[in-house]
Amino acid sequence: MLRTLLALALVGASQIAHAAEPADIPVQDFVRHPTYSSVRISPNGDYLAMTVDREGQDVLVVMRTKDLGIVKVNTLPDEKSVSQFHWVSPTRLMFSSIRKFGRFAQPFGTGEWYSVNADGSMPRVLNFAKRDATPTQARFSLLDNPQNEDGKILMTMSYPRSSEGVNTEVVQVDTTSGRWTSIGRAPRENCEMALDKDKAVRYAVCYDDEDAQGNYDQSNELYRRGDDGKWTLINSSKSSGKMLSVMGTSGDGRIYATQSDGKAPEAFGVIDSATGEFKSLFQDPVSEPSTYITSADRETVLAVVTAAGKPKITVIEDEHPDTAVYASLAEAFPDSFVNFSSATRDGKQIVVSVSSDRNPGDLYLYDRATGKARFLMRNRQWIDSKRMGTVKPISLTTRDGLKVHGYLTIPNGSDGKNLPMIVNVHGGPIGPRDDWGFNWETQLFASRGYAVLQVNYRGSGGFGKAFSDKGYGTWATDIMNDIIDATKWTIQQGYADKDRICIYGGSFGGYASMMAPAREPGMFKCAFGYVGAYDAEIQMTKSDTSESEGGRRYMLRALGKTKEERAAMSPVNHAAKIKIPVYLAAGARDARCPPENTEAMQKALINAGNPPEGMIIQSGEMHGFYKEENNLKLYTEMLNFFARHIRGRPAGTAPATASK
Repeated sequence: MLRTLLALALVGASQIAHAAEPADIPVQDFVRHPTYSSVRISPNGDYLAMTVDREGQDVLVVMRTKDLGIVKVNTLPDEKSVSQFHWVSPTRLMFSSIRKFGRFAQPFGTGEWYSVNADGSMPRVLNFAKRDATPTQARFSLLDNPQNEDGKILMTMSYPRSSEGVNTEVVQVDTTSGRWTSIGRAPRENCEMALDKDKAVRYAVCYDDEDAQGNYDQSNELYRRGDDGKWTLINSSKSSGKMLSVMGTSGDGRIYATQSDGKAPEAFGVIDSATGEFKSLFQDPVSEPSTYITSADRETVLAVVTAAGKPKITVIEDEHPDTAVYASLAEAFPDSFVNFSSATRDGKQIVVSVSSDRNPGDLYLYDRATGKARFLMRNRQWIDSKRMGTVKPISLTTRDGLKVHGYLTIPNGSDGKNLPMIVNVHGGPIGPRDDWGFNWETQLFASRGYAVLQVNYRGSGGFGKAFSDKGYGTWATDIMNDIIDATKWTIQQGYADKDRICIYGGSFGGYASMMAPAREPGMFKCAFGYVGAYDAEIQMTKSDTSESEGGRRYMLRALGKTKEERAAMSPVNHAAKIKIPVYLAAGARDARCPPENTEAMQKALINAGNPPEGMIIQSGEMHGFYKEENNLKLYTEMLNFFARHIRGRPAGTAPATASK
């Protein structure tokens, strides 16, 4: 099955059959897992390694670069998935494992690392042994990977706080034996480490998640380590009002950093190695850096990418030779986002990713000697990009004067006027955001004739800390106003038919799918809530967020400090105001938004005289469904539900033929 999947993915764009197009793209094509997620070329260019989803489990596939023949498929036991993977030498890989907890939840790292040769020989479970006992519950993460023949790397080791108040150190690891040697400890607990150009431990950024009053808030301290091994505090955000974080060191010794004053979006720049003074190289008035374009050797930041709307690329290294390479590739793929995915150690071969709002992603191998890019493979090759909808960036000013940004997906072939519309609310609400790139869910809706509205309401990430902080304590009020105002804007602009609008979302989006109709009766004709948080007290007592001290502090700030505040913002207590058709879905094993939320919402709606048209509590699934068959069932029910109430096309129905 895996070989067949990969073989299909390797078909070149010019070789894709131009069979007669079906009237509607099957739902199965949208819910089908992508061909690959991450791809890395080996240091000498002989191999490509990629993670591939196989029935909900990510496996590590090694292929020959020259002909893309499969060399080895690495599968972990006990349904564990491969997470991070790295070439640590020309022929050896190192990778960690995770357990998935649903599409909307961050996977849980098991703490285990493995190494194996490209051909599958010499597999090792890395126990990170040394003469002294490894600290209890130690976790390791990659810090520096020189990709030398010996396979030795630098990792950060974190563990429960020691008696000295330290729980982080940098260690050199032999990726064959797992033995490690410490080369530097952090100055205090909860730190991230950074190296200088000579690969010596030089900086530590240490974080706290409570303010002076014990409330949830984020702050940090930046330390510099002298040659004598002693740490000096350079900056404290609590006293300076600015969060300063070190990203890493360039090959010429510049120290890359970001700085935020908690008001404007964070700036990217460099810091003086002696004084800690920050010099800004880039700052956008609206959007924080979403990612960076780096050189082939990963040591120099060539450009900064922001994403208030479509990705905007600002070059900051005009003279670097890789900037010219990047510019030529970007010019070759207009209306697409181009990035360097990975490169050989000498930088002569670069794996280039190309994607857009309509294109799930293509991979090319650029040869610096010839200046040509060879097509490698297509992600979701079964998706015809020409039939996908167009994602239009939008912005509007809300009722209280806040400017918010978002996206409107217009169905392919539509004039974009007076359409039935799905308001698709993203999760969070603090931190996550919607982006311009390919989104199979919104494209599925668009394929049935719907416009799809996504709004980065206050609280969303990417627009600065001040913007994110506006989401705390405003779930039922200001955030709902943003969503409602954006919906009204689409009506006023002529995109949406005011009588054919439904709302849908997962996680916080599920919450909004119940609360927005309660706040604005008559605006929405139906609501579909998916893995939602509908009862704040269930979240306070049964969710995995409630299991940590920091998580409880976060919820008190987000949901309300008193039971009265939390009751007022819980949709279960507003069911009587929801007088439209409702459908609910949840994962039976969801720890983030336990299914008791959905059961409580169902009961509240029944008591209010408006029982849901349907409810799915899916066995085996967690915070967002993974299995293709479960997603097929979910989205078939969802499309048919929308079609009943706002007259889009059902899951399996072709568009009506125009009368002559």
